[in-house]
Amino acid sequence: MIEDERRRWPVTTLLYAHPSFGAHEMPQGHPECAERYRVVAEALSAPEFEALSRRTPSEASVEMIERVHTERYFEALEMAAPSAELVRLDGDTFMGPSSLEAARRAAGAGCAAVDAIFAGEASNAFIAARPPGHHAMPERAMGFCLLSSAAIAARHARAVYGATRIAVVDFDVHHGNGTEAAFWYDADAFFASSHEFPQYPGTGRESDRGAFDNIFNAPLATGTGGDGFRRVWGERLLPALSDFRPDFVVISAGFDAHRADPLGGLLLVEEDFAAVTRDILAIAASACQGRVVSFLEGGYDLGALARSAAAHVKALMEA
Repeated sequence: MIEDERRRWPVTTLLYAHPSFGAHEMPQGHPECAERYRVVAEALSAPEFEALSRRTPSEASVEMIERVHTERYFEALEMAAPSAELVRLDGDTFMGPSSLEAARRAAGAGCAAVDAIFAGEASNAFIAARPPGHHAMPERAMGFCLLSSAAIAARHARAVYGATRIAVVDFDVHHGNGTEAAFWYDADAFFASSHEFPQYPGTGRESDRGAFDNIFNAPLATGTGGDGFRRVWGERLLPALSDFRPDFVVISAGFDAHRADPLGGLLLVEEDFAAVTRDILAIAASACQGRVVSFLEGGYDLGALARSAAAHVKALMEA
């Protein structure tokens, strides 16, 4: 598996991965399967990714987690964690013996990446983690997600490094309702999302703007392709991010808007994800010295997921 490694040349991008991300179990036939981690790790082991600095994350502390989630929820999650078999938390969200460790290491990876970036060790980072996180609400699990990793990393940047104005941008096919809920009443937090609508979880209307006009949703009709996707980012979401002038940017990088994905109805291809990544990085370079952490979210066609994640990470490396 992926191990820590020193490089003799300047590092642009850190890659965080851990065996627990592949050990997190789901029922047979569930789309959020362990193979997702394997194909991403395999794609990022190609020679073109040799310059990545590969690191192994520790678990997020309770303090880190409770910057987003309630104490009551996290205690309930610990109590629900099984020693064997699987437990069901909602209609499609399960925990196995390795699931809580995986979720805590995903959040811990984001916080470690924030630390490394502020220490000048790299410009950006990709967290090749599962379970995903952007549906996890402050007080409950939801939509395959246990912990809101992107929001946890953003709040860590604020709490530890004084990055007051934190931003999460999300191009998963599903609306990141958990991130939105965490940031709704946070005047110095920004959330922007493009997503298919109507689609699970049924949230993310354009009129949903947050308590401080800090939420920007761009719902896309089923069948929207790359031109429509790039248009809403270029005309609405990216200008809003630029105007916000973030101190730190987190990306929820879901690849289930790919035309091959079985859970989505959008028609994107790999270059669409790479293009929006480059645009986000350009704004981060101007606003916050390029400080960006990206998390793997959705993506359920294994071939499309591997190719799209590779295109996204290549864009990070070229920043």
